[in-house]
Amino acid sequence: MIKRLCFLPLLFVLATGSVAQEIRPSVLLIVADDMGYSDIGPFGGEISTPALDALAQEGLRLTNLHVLASCSPSRSVLLSGMDNHLAGMGTMSEMLSDDIKGKPGYEGYLNHRVAALPEVLKASGYRTYMVGKWHLGNAAETLPSARGFDDTFVLVGGGGSHWADSKWVTPTVPVNYSRNGETVQSLPEDFYSTRNYTDDLVGWLKRDEKSDQPFFAYLSYTAPHDPLHAPEEYIKKYKGVYDGGWDALRQKRLQKLKELGIIDKNAKPFPRLSSVAAWKDLSATDRMLAARDMEVYAAMVDYMDGQIKRVVDQLKASGKYDNTLIIFLSDNGANGSSLSKYPGQTSEYLAEFDNSLENRGLRSSLIDMGPGWAQASMTPSRMFKGFTAEGGIRSPLLVKLPGKMAAAGGSNNSFLHIRDIMPTILAAAGVDQPKEQFAGRSVLPIQGRSILPLLMGRETETGPAVSEVGYELFGMKAYFAGHWKALWMPKPTGTGEWELFDLQRDPGELDDLSRKHPQKIADLASRWERYKTENGVLNLTPGGGD
Repeated sequence: MIKRLCFLPLLFVLATGSVAQEIRPSVLLIVADDMGYSDIGPFGGEISTPALDALAQEGLRLTNLHVLASCSPSRSVLLSGMDNHLAGMGTMSEMLSDDIKGKPGYEGYLNHRVAALPEVLKASGYRTYMVGKWHLGNAAETLPSARGFDDTFVLVGGGGSHWADSKWVTPTVPVNYSRNGETVQSLPEDFYSTRNYTDDLVGWLKRDEKSDQPFFAYLSYTAPHDPLHAPEEYIKKYKGVYDGGWDALRQKRLQKLKELGIIDKNAKPFPRLSSVAAWKDLSATDRMLAARDMEVYAAMVDYMDGQIKRVVDQLKASGKYDNTLIIFLSDNGANGSSLSKYPGQTSEYLAEFDNSLENRGLRSSLIDMGPGWAQASMTPSRMFKGFTAEGGIRSPLLVKLPGKMAAAGGSNNSFLHIRDIMPTILAAAGVDQPKEQFAGRSVLPIQGRSILPLLMGRETETGPAVSEVGYELFGMKAYFAGHWKALWMPKPTGTGEWELFDLQRDPGELDDLSRKHPQKIADLASRWERYKTENGVLNLTPGGGD
């Protein structure tokens, strides 16, 4: 018989007679793939996301999370608490040139110099599950089954068809699935990635619902990564919603973000790129095709939200919801790149698909959202996925602690970084961070910092240890110190020189203050050089090697 249940601070203590037992919280980490900042309801989006709306009401909305500009580097930081150059993903494995491949930090997989989050939690008594996108290594010793996960069903690489056909994004990037370290030879005929990932996780949770063992579940959806695919009935829900075009959507999203207090009421958005046509200047046919693409994208996010609800419902049915830490984020900004320009793409391969208006988003189609919609999705930020400008590295973040949160339904705008998620989870679980040794090998100490005091309301904002961080990806650079950001991007997207922005008042990165504050930009550029040395960053030219 349970006589007492108290909250200390995330550890539930059960006292039976004179024997006290700690019940550590379970953890559900949900990651969307290439989802934009303002897509979901809690961040001003018009897409139907009732499950995430409910999560925001029971938890905390964190509006200033910074991730990395692309999938696998971002995920390497998420699962290690380390800079991507130390975790093995100095660049994406698909972008490794012969002259840098295999160099320290550029292994192209989550290396063993870092202790992975699932490894650490498993060693501390957690049951570990993973479904969805891995993208951190395809060899037997680098698959998730070898990095601490007990049960896995994963897409090994970066993307591909969401249907059973397993068609590739390009002719050079295969679609491979793995289950518990073994290659999956075929998929069910009715396979749809978001549903089937959820099926497996819900099945494992049901199987183990009588167990007192805490779990760590990594629900790593591939939605809404291109190619955009969704069940037809969900696409129909958004028929006509985007007929007004990306200019109108961007303005609508911007206004909603201001109403929610997520951005300053005087904030201005980065303007539509000159390479993107004004919606009114498109032909009627092009408008119909583009509107359909955004309808499919919205359908993917909507469907994903419904599958998240299935997981939440299972946790509630098993009585484990109240003692589960739930975290939701996107791995990077929305994707404005065209599938036709992906490395290795050919016109012959593209000709194999049926991208007619009626078939877009269904089987045998290969479509993307494009830069116009991506800019709207990342309002008010500059650029989108692939860039160290804010549009590539801003993500929504929702966190629900076990029990009832004092700040439930609230919002916080403190600077956060994706490297802080692992140490936060470990702190919530009462698990010590690995120092120099883990599982018989030398490992690097975690760079991220726990933000648990912030989540618990003991602190109102993060300090310099969290808000000072460097960036480099694809030769593009950035350095944050509080609300200041130094940014370097090559022409034509940048100036080819260091720019300086005050993000507190200028989230769209419109007003370069480097000439007004020459000492500040010189200081941040100097700090970036130190970051480069400390993290083993190579001198990469944009899009190239050494």
